Amino acid sequence: MDNLIIYAVVSLSAIGVTAAVLLYFVAQKFKVIEDPRIDEVEAALPNANCGGCGYAGCRAFAEAVVKAGNLEGFFCPVGGNAVMNEVAKILGVEAEEKEPLIAVLRCNGSNAHAPKKISYDGPSSCAFTHNLYAGESGCPYGCLGLGDCVAACTFDALYMDKETGLPVVVEDKCVACGACVKACPRGLFELRPKGKKSRRIYVSCMNEEKGGPARKNCAVACIGCGKCEKVCAFGAITMKNNLAYIDPYKCTLCRKCVAECPTNAILEINFPPRKPKPEVTAETPGAPAPVEAKS
Repeated sequence: MDNLIIYAVVSLSAIGVTAAVLLYFVAQKFKVIEDPRIDEVEAALPNANCGGCGYAGCRAFAEAVVKAGNLEGFFCPVGGNAVMNEVAKILGVEAEEKEPLIAVLRCNGSNAHAPKKISYDGPSSCAFTHNLYAGESGCPYGCLGLGDCVAACTFDALYMDKETGLPVVVEDKCVACGACVKACPRGLFELRPKGKKSRRIYVSCMNEEKGGPARKNCAVACIGCGKCEKVCAFGAITMKNNLAYIDPYKCTLCRKCVAECPTNAILEINFPPRKPKPEVTAETPGAPAPVEAKS
């Protein structure tokens, strides 16, 4: 009986040792050697794991960059050009300088511009109410004001303005990760170039209804009149579905469209106040001389 136990123990031990040796050699045979540059790239990234680069996190981004061997199509919005230059050094390539982006809200339907017609009492979620009804102002394209975008922002770059009822982007904190773009069920956020001196011009409206219905729900809605498109000499403005859109890469910030818009749907951000036009009188140099009436 004792010999049987000894034989069993020895046999099991031999099987275990043999299996361990086999597993070791198999593991060595099929071992995946990870590129050490992945760790270096990950260390250079801000580790925000926001997904703004299009990948699940910074580790996934680092793996994709190293595998590609170049930076074409890759960009970390949180780290910006400085971080991408560091990544480029690790890979031994050059990084293309990109213009910083910022999130903008393409809706100006504040409590003053789009007064509430009804009162909503239910779950505080834009995603839920978007499928439920048009909104308290009646605009089916306007901001619902329940803050899904604020909840999605991990950089504290958004807050709800109690007076206007609209979310506000904090320029110094926005990293253009795109979380608010994904969170808004009505697609009201857009990532646009920050612009020189942080100056931007864009149509703050997404309403595709015709002029009458659009103005009925919001005083500053785009009515699709096309005046802005006609006055733009650079082809930066296009009309589609009763809505004007300003291409930020063609816009020269001349502001002619702003003055032309009859509903003030076009916003000009961070510009100095316009100088009032001087009143032309007979004493003004260069003014035409008064014409005397013939008797």
